[in-house]
Amino acid sequence: MAEQTSFKQSLGLLDATMIVAGSMIGSGIFIVSADITRNVGSAGWLIVVWLITGFMTITAAVSYGELSGMFPKAGGQYVYLKEAFNPLAGFLYGWSLFAVIQTATIAAVGVAFAKFTAYLIPGVGEGHILADLGFVRISAAQVLAIALIIFLTYTNTKGIKAGKIIQTTFTSAKLLALFGLIIFGFLLAKHSFWSENWATGFKAQEDHGQMGDIIAQLMPTGWQSISIGALMGAIAVSMVGSIFSSDAWNNVTFIAGEIKNPKRNIGLALFLGTLIVTIIYVTTNLMYLNVLPLRDIAFAPNDRVAVAASQQFLGEAGTTVIAVLIMISTFGCNNGLILAGARVYYTMANDGLFFKKTRELNKNAVPGYALWIQALVASLLCLSGKYGDLLTMVSFVVVIFYVLTIIGIFVLRKKRPDADRPYKAFGYPVLPFIYIILAIGFCVGLVWTSPTYSLWGLGIALLGIPLYYFAVSQQKK
Repeated sequence: MAEQTSFKQSLGLLDATMIVAGSMIGSGIFIVSADITRNVGSAGWLIVVWLITGFMTITAAVSYGELSGMFPKAGGQYVYLKEAFNPLAGFLYGWSLFAVIQTATIAAVGVAFAKFTAYLIPGVGEGHILADLGFVRISAAQVLAIALIIFLTYTNTKGIKAGKIIQTTFTSAKLLALFGLIIFGFLLAKHSFWSENWATGFKAQEDHGQMGDIIAQLMPTGWQSISIGALMGAIAVSMVGSIFSSDAWNNVTFIAGEIKNPKRNIGLALFLGTLIVTIIYVTTNLMYLNVLPLRDIAFAPNDRVAVAASQQFLGEAGTTVIAVLIMISTFGCNNGLILAGARVYYTMANDGLFFKKTRELNKNAVPGYALWIQALVASLLCLSGKYGDLLTMVSFVVVIFYVLTIIGIFVLRKKRPDADRPYKAFGYPVLPFIYIILAIGFCVGLVWTSPTYSLWGLGIALLGIPLYYFAVSQQKK
């Protein structure tokens, strides 16, 4: 088979924006508000959690615009960390992406696709066990998730245009559907719980969790007796779902080598994509508050808040509508994740830090081997069954690397003051600094409340240190 030696620049601003938005919106917005509400216990804090997450996401994205303009080539965050600090920092990110960040997210999104397909085809549900091997039980949902990953991987080996068509089509469809859902929720709801829910303001209800208890003590007095660590921990736990739901916006930086005019379009796509998704996420939660009482949001069956909400204005058809919408959403989300992640492994391999075969482009000018290796790891993670734990690990590790990358902007301003910066980080240095403080607070809080899996995530990242030195030693042979 003939091989290509370079990427084809075939993605415009719209395509790049669709990759940002499409990679962010999976199944989270339809589910995680239940857990957040159980933790915060009020309408006000539910919206605050999403607003903080949105602020952090947009701030990080516009900061990355500066880095994407400086280094408009495949690899994105891996390249930024390598240039700002050293090759080890870049490798630790690339290793973490391969071991848990990208692959675990692909697995979790794939299983979410299967779970909601089971609404329409019950035979592919999690309860349908196909094999019990003792150490692992394999369900029909896991097999369907793996099949989805294999199908999308195969499609993306056929070239960037195939991936682009899927991404733009499915992302456009889910954006329109979400906006329609929000509008219908406000216009067609049989009964509005808006006033009732907002009467809770920022005061936690009695039947909610740790965050609710802490905030209840804070209202109106008692803040002196609250442990800062406990407060940070409760906020962090509340934000895990929203952070995970808002992640993967940086995937567009991985494919810089295939974007037209990358110095301009990547920064713009990061801003537009994260802004659109933040608006959708906040307004979707406002819609939930309009059509459901707070308790029904917190304790929706199986946390499926969107299903419970849509049934209030679409009747029983709401279940089918949401199931189809989540299938579309997760299908497009996984396509973006699969398309982008392989480009990082390709760039690492070109630096001699990953499997040699992954630095090859196939005849369609895409890293075919990298795509299939990624698919293999993601498929194995589909069989783990520990998706909630994976979510905690991914959220913790990914935010650590976001912090390091934003710090890299400060480092590069000192190291390379005269470098070409076609786009500069908005609000520098104030907004990037605020992001760093908020993100560190999130990570510390997560360790406080969920030490096992957050530290497992850190351990996986640090495992990259001996692997890096092994890879370097192999280069010298």
